[in-house]
This record gives sequence, structure tokens and C-alpha cells, in this order.
Amino acid sequence: MKVVNPYLNFNGNTEEVFNFYKSVFGGEFAMLMRFKDIPAEATQDQAGEGCADAGVPAGEENGIMHIALPIGSSILMGTDVTSNMPQVDHGNGISLTLSAESREEADRVFNALAEGGKIQMPMQDMFWGDYYGMLTDKFGIQWMMNYSTQW
Repeated sequence: MKVVNPYLNFNGNTEEVFNFYKSVFGGEFAMLMRFKDIPAEATQDQAGEGCADAGVPAGEENGIMHIALPIGSSILMGTDVTSNMPQVDHGNGISLTLSAESREEADRVFNALAEGGKIQMPMQDMFWGDYYGMLTDKFGIQWMMNYSTQW
């Protein structure tokens, strides 16, 4: 296994979320597909529950079926959950951990993600030798930022 890529689900605001992350991390979307882009010939088995022939609710055709934003050697991916599917309840069961290449990069990304969110632990030198902080962004996603000179 080379890399683990997180896949995030949102209740209809994936485009807003990923445009925010794009403004923080830069780059371009490697993929952006909307529900309306599913080919008419796609079957429910191919498209998945809640898509195309399975019935995307009226007014949700422009929702994000799949989006991918490369960040370093990883890809952050996501989708909208349509209103006819179980809705997402963001919990605290997962955090996305970022490893910065410098203290300056760690501070820049941490502060950008914290805008409108909540800082649990500000960036600081830790007893194990790293520069580290934790936050929950304005979309309810938990992030851990780390800068280490040890690896």
C-alpha cells in the first residue's frame, strides 16, 4: 500500500467545502463530476444507490457525485449525500493529519483551516519534539497539523 486517501461525505455542500480546501492547499481538482453527468445508460449497480436511474431528487442534479483534490502525494476526495440517502452526522471519530514541510507552512495551513472553525490546540512545540496543533474547521472536519524535523 502506498498511500491512504480520505473520502469525505457532506449533506449537499461538498462544492463549498472543496473550494475552501482548494483555497487553502492550492492546486486544481483532478476530478469533478456532478450527478447530472452520470450517463443515462448507467445502471443502478454501476452508479450506486441514490444516483441516476436510482433517482437523484429533483433540484439535486448539480450536486457533487465525486470530487478529487490532490494534496501532496495524497488525494482528498468527497461527495454529496442526496436527501434520499442517510444524512451525514459529522462526529469526532476521525481526524485528517497533515505533515508540513516547514513551520511557516504549518502555520499558514493551520490558520487558513482554522478560519471560521475552532482551535482545540494551537500550534506549539511539543514534548516529543514536533511542532503540532489541532482544530475543527468550519465544516466540522477535524485536522491535526504536524511539522517534524525528525522524519
